[in-house]
Amino acid sequence: MWGRQAYNPAMPTAVRAYDPKEFTALHKLDQACFPPGVAYSRMMLNYFLKQPGAECLVAADGAHIAGFILTEENPPLGHIITLDVAEKYRRQGLGTTLLSESERNLALRGVRTILLETAIDNAVGIAFWQRHGYRIEATLKRYYLGRLDAYEMRKILAIAAAKNGPPPGANP
Repeated sequence: MWGRQAYNPAMPTAVRAYDPKEFTALHKLDQACFPPGVAYSRMMLNYFLKQPGAECLVAADGAHIAGFILTEENPPLGHIITLDVAEKYRRQGLGTTLLSESERNLALRGVRTILLETAIDNAVGIAFWQRHGYRIEATLKRYYLGRLDAYEMRKILAIAAAKNGPPPGANP
């Protein structure tokens, strides 16, 4: 478990590995974060969570799930499947914390490049990803619902990140 960020005492205190008992809470959060048809169905979210290279980190505020990030890896490539933060916890650094921990974990496992997709009309999301070093690489026509285009975004991880060691409390 990683501690609260010093600059933001209001942020949830625990970032940890996903527990399968939390599936319903994660699915509800994903449904709240994305419009119908873009949010994952129960079947698709379950599929991604069970992939051999999947990792899901959860930020919790007590028993409440405040956010999560779901990634998959096939080193040297990684893929961010989704990053979800509950409305109440947005603009507090939680997405950045989840992303940073996930990128560090991926780098430790040999990932050097991370890809993701985001809708071209998601200005807030695009700005978030760009602030964190992701660049638009391509436009994926009709990616969402067969009609909404998406950007494929990419980040090359610094190799030094992998040499900094595991995050506090992580099992090597």
